[in-house]
Amino acid sequence: MSSSPFLRSIRDYMLVRRYSPRTIKSYLYWIRYYINFNGKQHPGSLGAVEVERFLTHLAVDRRVSSATQSVALNAVVFLYKNIVGRPLGELNEFRYAKRQRKLPVVLTKDEVKNLMSVFSGSRYLMAALLYGSGLRRIELVRLRVKDIDLDQLQIRVWCGKGGRHRLTTLAPELVPLLRSQIRKVEKLLIQDVLVEGYAGVWMPDALGRKYPNASKELGWQYLFPASRLALEPNTDCIRRHHIHESVVNKMIKLARVSAGIAKEVTSHTLRHSFATHLLQSGADIRTVQEQLGHSDVKTTEIYTHVLNRGAKGVVSPLSNL
Repeated sequence: MSSSPFLRSIRDYMLVRRYSPRTIKSYLYWIRYYINFNGKQHPGSLGAVEVERFLTHLAVDRRVSSATQSVALNAVVFLYKNIVGRPLGELNEFRYAKRQRKLPVVLTKDEVKNLMSVFSGSRYLMAALLYGSGLRRIELVRLRVKDIDLDQLQIRVWCGKGGRHRLTTLAPELVPLLRSQIRKVEKLLIQDVLVEGYAGVWMPDALGRKYPNASKELGWQYLFPASRLALEPNTDCIRRHHIHESVVNKMIKLARVSAGIAKEVTSHTLRHSFATHLLQSGADIRTVQEQLGHSDVKTTEIYTHVLNRGAKGVVSPLSNL
């Protein structure tokens, strides 16, 4: 963290208002970048013209993606609205980064089998949920015991991308593994409550106030808890958080190599494969849209382009020689 008192004050402002650590880190990065770009002048002495020049620099000189430019814009808009106290208004005079549509990497069913064969225990369960339920990586690690509905074979995803809630399918083959994982979580909880200063699992503010004892109930515990207790930042509370996203990244990277898969494979590759294989099996696109939690069906339609039909169903002339 920078020694700048100004940046520290922004960090404190976001911490008090429960911004996620990821958002805090991202916003501070882009605010610092914006200040340095403008010769370390205080943002209060700058305005829309300087912001537009900065965004154009990102698109033209840095050649960042459209998504990255949007994050930088959000960070600077936040800065002026909440910290400087002078909203920027309309920003139209800057060069937009080119939005290049990427086709998702999708594994074949045999490749998924080979990848899954590398995992065991809780890591197999995590990978199986990514593929079998189409979860995003952050949705996976944030799952709580109560989100798993073993009777209805579904998973409740709370506050997914865009803050949306949804239900997604749960493979019945995972029920025994999930019961076993929940028993492990229960054993950890029994140990944790005996630790002096243990404050229970982190709860969203409103729910924490409404249900003060829920933080030590099994249902609210993370399904994939961290291996050790930790002191919550800026408090004296000892808690057990969920595993870090980097754990998921590393396990999939290692498994890809062990399985001998040449394609680039990430947690999102398993989500892409989930969607594509659902469509292959005859699911309609609206159903897939709901399972993935897409707000617009156009986002889901990209998977129709990666089915086993070549490039948009065109037969190569080589095949007719």
